[in-house]
Amino acid sequence: MNECSHVSLLPHPEPAPLSETCLECEAAGSHPVQLRLCLSCGHVGCCDSSPFQHASQHFKETGHPVMRSFEPGQSWRWCFEDGSIV
Repeated sequence: MNECSHVSLLPHPEPAPLSETCLECEAAGSHPVQLRLCLSCGHVGCCDSSPFQHASQHFKETGHPVMRSFEPGQSWRWCFEDGSIV
């Protein structure tokens, strides 16, 4: 795993999830494939395999760079700015 400069700027402890699912998918009547948690604000969005890619859309709208998997048993993190697992 790479260490990026964005990880050191994250809040500690990590923010609480704002929801248990992708609310944007729910509103659109879509089913999220995999969930991602924004480590800047707690937004929960769907992954890029989902039709609407709400986690990536959240990054583009907010600039919040790092998210982690919000799937049970997974804890990996991704930095959108660096394009790598961190």
